[in-house]
Amino acid sequence: MTRPINAVVLGASGYIGGELLRLIAGHPNFNLLTAVSASFQGQTIDSQFPALAHSYADDTFVSFESAQATLAALPDNHKLAVFSAAPHGASASVVASILRCAQDNSLDIHVVDSSADFRYETAASFKTVYKIDHAAPELLDQFSCALPEHMPSATTPHIGHPGCFATASLLAAVPLFAHGLAEPEIFLSGITGSTGSGRSPTGGTHHPERHSNLYAYKPLSHRHAPEVRALIRNASNEQVSVHFIPHSGPFARRIYVTLQARLKTDTSESDVRQVFKDFYDNSVFAHVVDGIPRLKDVVASNYCHIGIATEGRQVVVMSAIDNLVKGAAGGAIQWMNRLWSLPETNGLTAAAPAWT
Repeated sequence: MTRPINAVVLGASGYIGGELLRLIAGHPNFNLLTAVSASFQGQTIDSQFPALAHSYADDTFVSFESAQATLAALPDNHKLAVFSAAPHGASASVVASILRCAQDNSLDIHVVDSSADFRYETAASFKTVYKIDHAAPELLDQFSCALPEHMPSATTPHIGHPGCFATASLLAAVPLFAHGLAEPEIFLSGITGSTGSGRSPTGGTHHPERHSNLYAYKPLSHRHAPEVRALIRNASNEQVSVHFIPHSGPFARRIYVTLQARLKTDTSESDVRQVFKDFYDNSVFAHVVDGIPRLKDVVASNYCHIGIATEGRQVVVMSAIDNLVKGAAGGAIQWMNRLWSLPETNGLTAAAPAWT
């Protein structure tokens, strides 16, 4: 049996942190060492996540300083899986501190960061999008950013996971350009659940505003658009124009993205679908369906369902994921499995509950 690898979750009291805790509880190789939360240190995990009471009955959130002390007491070469679900702009500094602590104590460590802090190759690119200075630019060359489906193996010791909208969009877009099927311009429309905005209530996530409602926000100016452009280029060597309109949906979790593009030549729907099936043939979690993907078939799972439609040279690609799992915590677990040379599917093969 593979010896358990201790896991640390930074920003553990948010929605992504809660999903990481849930997935780690059922993972055959990861064992929770510590869950870090500045806001809820000293409180039990089940006080914030009652659904996890049976998994973490006696565990509490701890301060970052307490987590560092725990790491300092570990033996040399101890294996450590660090998941950061800290907010954009805050994650880089805590990750930098964790890596320094690991180096000082000779720990064997991999980090997967779910914030935007390690999604861009340069500090200047990050600042252009997020309007703040990067807190740890010296670490950028230690992180790669890509979906596991689009990077056969990690080229760095640590990973910055793409955003949830970016995940759904990239799974729909990359095969078109990796195979040279489409003109280099795409139009994306995406609908997301309220959990994508985090646990702190805002006008856009407040239930009376969101319930039975649907509306666009930040049309053509959402910060995932430049991320999608960059990651399509990295995965396909194509420079693609991305026009993205996000929408707030009347549900808590899941994302549905519809991509429209123009094919370079008339290509049948079945031929385009076959290109996608071949492209994702070795990708367990990307499933190309023969009809229309539906959110209920993927919610709370790490799977993406992809559908194809064509008319002449017009192509539509539909992509359905759970924003908290495949779009964040599940994708992070998938990458961490790879970084530790574990089966990529470990802890992630539970089917969607469907009737949510």
